[in-house]
Amino acid sequence: MFGNILIWFVIIPVLMLAGLGVCRNSGMNAIRAVMVIGSTALLALSAYVCIDFLALRAAGDTSEMLFTGSWMWYAPLNIHLAVGVDGISVLMLMLSSVIVFAGTFASWKINPLPKNFFLWFCLLSTGVFGFFISIDIFTMFMFYEVALIPMYLLIGVWGTGRKEYSAMKLTLMLMGGSAFLMLGLLGIYWHSSTDPNALTWNILEIAHNGAIDAGWQNILFLCTFVGFGVLGAMFPFHTWSPDGHACAPTAVSMLHAGVLMKLGGYGCFRIAIYLLPAAANELAWIFIILTGISIVYGAFSACVQTDLKYINAYSSVSHCGMVLFAILMLTQTAMTGAILQMLSHGLMTALFFALIGMIYGRTHTRDIRQMGGLMKIMPYLGVCYMIAGFASLGLPGLSGFVAEMTIFFGSFENADLFHRVFVIVGTGSIVITAVYILRVVGKLLLGPVQDEHHLSLTDASWFERLSTVTLIVCIAAIGCFPNWIAQTINFSFNPIMEAVKNAVI
Repeated sequence: MFGNILIWFVIIPVLMLAGLGVCRNSGMNAIRAVMVIGSTALLALSAYVCIDFLALRAAGDTSEMLFTGSWMWYAPLNIHLAVGVDGISVLMLMLSSVIVFAGTFASWKINPLPKNFFLWFCLLSTGVFGFFISIDIFTMFMFYEVALIPMYLLIGVWGTGRKEYSAMKLTLMLMGGSAFLMLGLLGIYWHSSTDPNALTWNILEIAHNGAIDAGWQNILFLCTFVGFGVLGAMFPFHTWSPDGHACAPTAVSMLHAGVLMKLGGYGCFRIAIYLLPAAANELAWIFIILTGISIVYGAFSACVQTDLKYINAYSSVSHCGMVLFAILMLTQTAMTGAILQMLSHGLMTALFFALIGMIYGRTHTRDIRQMGGLMKIMPYLGVCYMIAGFASLGLPGLSGFVAEMTIFFGSFENADLFHRVFVIVGTGSIVITAVYILRVVGKLLLGPVQDEHHLSLTDASWFERLSTVTLIVCIAAIGCFPNWIAQTINFSFNPIMEAVKNAVI
């Protein structure tokens, strides 16, 4: 088991938990050392896996999953600790490791109880990494739950504002989504094979068996897509997201919006679409309507907010809606755009939340009506905020432009009126996004200083600069060099698109 490189994505966070366990709560230097070493190791490991993955693909290995391994966990139900990655999984591991690394430095001075905070932060990271490497849907669901559980305490203890209310609302809604998801996954297991003695949780085996009939697919698709869609902030199940993001501490907002919400899109893609392709063809229109509403509603809602975190939270509803919208279009170009959007939104929303936390730590307010002229006072943070804003509104050369254009071009490949009308509606969000981003940038950074006490504020410290630079470099790399991502995920769509096409009646 330990010879499989993917297992180390779970082992390293567990070792970080052990290292933090022996640290004293007052020993901040030791806590920081554990987090820096662990997050750097995860970043290096993900980079190595990505490079090795690309090398194997270049050498002609076209296997659906690479670095696979499987170990029996619970024989009566045929549950395995089964791991493997394709190009999409590799990119999600890269995204997760970058944000964990940046979040570590963004939480450099977290108080109170820094040791306890990072313990829960590492447990959350364990669930995220375990989810992306799993190809056994029971194990995937287990890691999914591990990733959700720490959110309650991270927000309820270290959050701000109505943190208890927000933590409870988030937990209840996501647990409700998990209930739907569990029903769907159990149904997939019980119909995974025509032989009752050969039932399996393995995603690849279920897809190759093709044993789930169309009637059951419709029921299971509704359960799984709603279950994962709740985490993806799909309308009308999105209401937990703005409150949760607004009250969460900085690093938790970064990891939650940047990575945890991507579990929803990844799960819809990997399970709902791949394993239930007939239902995806038949029922996608229902969720296209809901995700189309998410895109426009989230953008309009962001326009009327005055709290920086609420603005970014509603923006996340809109951008995550684009991910699910693109997946449901069932074209390879649109799905490529969905993966790009997952990466782009993960990085830019993590940057937004990091900057908002840094600004709030200095001004002690997130109300844009009480701020102004901050570019003169803290130029570094001001420039970084503008870069994040430009990425969000789709400025060419940054990740947002590549992702959104790929989504809309790919979605427009569907020639029927229904799909094209919703594509046109979705493109309207680009204009709305420009409105609220430019409004916030103008109000927050430009013009006269609103509060004279802000004149004595300091700019970013070294650890804040390291956190933000890491994210900005990644945003620019995707925007300027998107082709390597397309090459990474090229083979990943083949089995999924083949399943969708074969399922067309």
